[in-house]
Amino acid sequence: MVRPSSLGDVVHALSLVTDVADAHPGAAIDWVAEEAFVDLPSLSPHVRRVIPLALRRWRHAPLKAATWQELAAFRRDVAREHYLAILDLQEQVKGGVVSRMARGTRHGFDRASIREPLATLFDDVHHAVPRGLHFAQRCRLLAAGALGHSCAGAPRWDLVAPTPRGALPERPAIVVLHATSRDSKLWPEAHWRTLVRGFADAGFATVLPWGGVGERARSERLAEGVAHAVVPPRQTLAALAALLSRAELAVGVDTGLTHLAAALGTPTVAIFTETDPAGAGVAIAGVHARDLGGNGVVPTLADVQAAAGALLRAAPRC
Repeated sequence: MVRPSSLGDVVHALSLVTDVADAHPGAAIDWVAEEAFVDLPSLSPHVRRVIPLALRRWRHAPLKAATWQELAAFRRDVAREHYLAILDLQEQVKGGVVSRMARGTRHGFDRASIREPLATLFDDVHHAVPRGLHFAQRCRLLAAGALGHSCAGAPRWDLVAPTPRGALPERPAIVVLHATSRDSKLWPEAHWRTLVRGFADAGFATVLPWGGVGERARSERLAEGVAHAVVPPRQTLAALAALLSRAELAVGVDTGLTHLAAALGTPTVAIFTETDPAGAGVAIAGVHARDLGGNGVVPTLADVQAAAGALLRAAPRC
């Protein structure tokens, strides 16, 4: 499986692994992932091996000897055995280039289905998959076409997160995922502040993870003066998966960690402001996940409060 990035897309693509494992018991499944995301495929018990790719780092030092040495080692690693099928799920030229380094029949989306039509030149077999489908379904259909199995029914992830250490408070906790790669995907900070205070008033702790300096500052502003609001140290992706898997609820913008929370089975509210949840929403994961908003439609505070309350009331209690 070649889907190096991004975080949310890797999460969606991982849904095909359960189909493959069910239809082809004993199949050895390897996954190429950007080194920042290697913890994601590792959450699946069906993935035998994760092959790290450092393309993002190599781009910043293309002339260094170390870059070429690491690239040569990657090429040896990805080509060390012959595969029955190589699934190019990246939809970009970079995925095609990586696929060509592996040995086996390469399968990808056809020209009408793919984001970058030029990338089809790198694949041996092309599959027509409607572009309007959710990305998880598109990946499942590509895998089904390549390997000859069915992918009927809703996607399943079967992810297993590690045991959390230190990030979860003692009381029931809600994780707030306010950060995203584009400012246009953000939700008003005043709304977050009110939401976090409401969680505290209801007796919940709130955990506000962060990835960059600006995100940390926002987490600290949202947590200031709020009882049981925690801004943890910067977490690894594996630690964040552990945190999300044990949370009572996750509320987040359209970002990879929000999609990961839903895939882990955590009750999740996803806030969309500029993208269409039909193509990459969390509701596809099951009744425990809700999509709010959409392209140009920003959910209100009342919308998010109502969805969060409904999921919390519906969640099973020990």
